[in-house]
Amino acid sequence: MTTVLFAAGDAAWVEYAPHLRHALAEAGIAADLVTEARPETVDFIVYAPSSPLQDFTPYTRCRAVLSLWAGVERIVGNQSLTQPLCRMVDPGLTEGMVEYVVGHVLRHHLGMDRWIKGATGWEQIVPPLARERRVGLLGLGELGLACARALKALNFDVAGWSRSAKSGLEIPAHHGDAGLEAVLRRSEIVVTLLPRTAETENLLDARRLGWLPSGAVIINPGRGALIDDAALLAALESGAVGHATLDVFRVEPLPDDHPFRSHPRVTVTPHIAADTRASSASRVIVENIGRALAGEPLKHQVDRARGY
Repeated sequence: MTTVLFAAGDAAWVEYAPHLRHALAEAGIAADLVTEARPETVDFIVYAPSSPLQDFTPYTRCRAVLSLWAGVERIVGNQSLTQPLCRMVDPGLTEGMVEYVVGHVLRHHLGMDRWIKGATGWEQIVPPLARERRVGLLGLGELGLACARALKALNFDVAGWSRSAKSGLEIPAHHGDAGLEAVLRRSEIVVTLLPRTAETENLLDARRLGWLPSGAVIINPGRGALIDDAALLAALESGAVGHATLDVFRVEPLPDDHPFRSHPRVTVTPHIAADTRASSASRVIVENIGRALAGEPLKHQVDRARGY
């Protein structure tokens, strides 16, 4: 019998337990799914970085820690975690992110805020066609590529950037400092979908924000630390950035008195762009358990050196 310890909190247990049990039965895996167990008996840990479990040293038999979160910055530096760590790549989360990004890109592309807020007069401002609107995707992982494909299917002129070279993609893909400048200088709408690492923190600082076309829009459903808050506020005040739609922040919940809350050219959404769905995420977790039991490589295993 395989012992699977669920260490992601009581609320998540209520949500996930039936889906995990169903997925395990469907996969034909005989497992004891529990919230408490002697560490030396645990084979797998289903995990959330907010869990009280922070010392993995006693879990000597554990074959993998399977996170329910897409982001791993809160756990990847834990020195006691020597077991393989897998991040969550959930089809449901991906679908939600695509819908959020496409929705807000279309909103800004069409200039919908002007009319939603009740503009007066009869100024017939007709937006360009999507093929005439240049969109930049910063981050070409699972989420970034899914969003890029969806936007390309709507005929947007999409280019992407990643920290390392990518090839064989459906869109122009850039990397490195020169590539980042090239993408930012061309992009009227920029979407940030990068993980938080030492290299990506404050990636969009004052200098790089200055590379954007005047009045460009930023959509950030990735990580709050990707953007220098003070530099963004200054760019919004000067008009260098026309609007920022932000779903993630350095401090969450975003304090009521934060300048983003009241800024007329900032849209704040409360970290709702995408969430892990218990039904689909449970199948991802169980697939990795099955792969480990069969001696196959784990999917979505975190590269500790790169931080994601």
